Amino acid sequence: MLLTTGTWTTTCNAAFSYKNLAINLAGSVLRMNSTACVPVSVTCRSSNAPVQAANAGEPEKKSLAEELRFGSLEEDGLSYKERFIVRCYEVGINKTATIETMANYLQEVACNHAQIVGFSTDGFSTTTTMRRLNLIWVTARMHIEVYKYPAWSDVVEIETWGQSEGRIGTRRDWIIRDYSNGEVIGRATSKWVMMHQDSRRFQKVSDEVRNEYLVFCPKTPRFAFPEEDNYSLKKISTLEDPATFSSLGLAPRRVDLDMNQHVNNVAYIGWILESIPQDVINTHELQTITLDYRRECQHDDVVDSLTSPESEEDVAGTKLRGSNGHAAAATTDDDELLPFLHMLRLSDNKLEINRARTRWRKKTKLRNKTVYCLN
Repeated sequence: MLLTTGTWTTTCNAAFSYKNLAINLAGSVLRMNSTACVPVSVTCRSSNAPVQAANAGEPEKKSLAEELRFGSLEEDGLSYKERFIVRCYEVGINKTATIETMANYLQEVACNHAQIVGFSTDGFSTTTTMRRLNLIWVTARMHIEVYKYPAWSDVVEIETWGQSEGRIGTRRDWIIRDYSNGEVIGRATSKWVMMHQDSRRFQKVSDEVRNEYLVFCPKTPRFAFPEEDNYSLKKISTLEDPATFSSLGLAPRRVDLDMNQHVNNVAYIGWILESIPQDVINTHELQTITLDYRRECQHDDVVDSLTSPESEEDVAGTKLRGSNGHAAAATTDDDELLPFLHMLRLSDNKLEINRARTRWRKKTKLRNKTVYCLN
């Protein structure tokens, strides 16, 4: 899917200089003239896409953000790529980017993709017909696999594209690469459903809406993960209560709210990790997370985070490959991965907000990198 939803929006002072890195990164996309050296993102649109030009024969004017952003549509206009430099405030205790950072990158790329093809900029990324009918997209499922976490100052490139998903939803996929060598270091996929913004009732995707976004989608199905024999499709079992581990009374902070006054979906990931035992955090890193979104969370809700090891019977009952056939992930034996089930629920009435599954691999030796910080 080319769309995002309202629920997905959105230290130290480093002495390290990005000068050389920025020059190398921008070198292939710089436009030179007599007065400025400005990064350019090439806006390639599908030949069937509606293009609004100020005057016939003149190129469409780009926004300042489009000029400076390291992102562009592919030549066929059916997918979008963007590059990110990992900042010092985006890494965690492992000295690598956190899973929340990776999820934020996915969200940013999806939003920018929707904007560059002309969808709304209000956080819902809706088509013209959707805005007329007061319809929005909401997340139904998200699945992320990270085979290698980038470190501070690394550059990652993320490609994303969308496509139809049955009669009631759409799908968006991502591939994450190490920009320095092209290595695939992560993948993600998601499913979305249409909802009426006022009634909060789900709606079927009409042919009119589908035709508005299909012009920006691959003409033949393209998936980040194979459609069969992959872990992203596995059903998440209900977590039995009482859970083995819990973190109770989690309240949304103001910073957790997005532009549409809902709790940002990335905050849900942080809440899930709050109930992971510390000894797992010390010895393992997250490889896979799957989330099923079941209820919206408001700014005045209080949330409980529950976690239990996934049962051996449930793990043994599937033949699905956790690595989805990817060589980098396959180097970790599935038997060595620690599987957990999770549930987020409202503290007062115990209604389920989100259920999730995570799988954790043993940490590899951290790269030897000196970090200088100013006091």
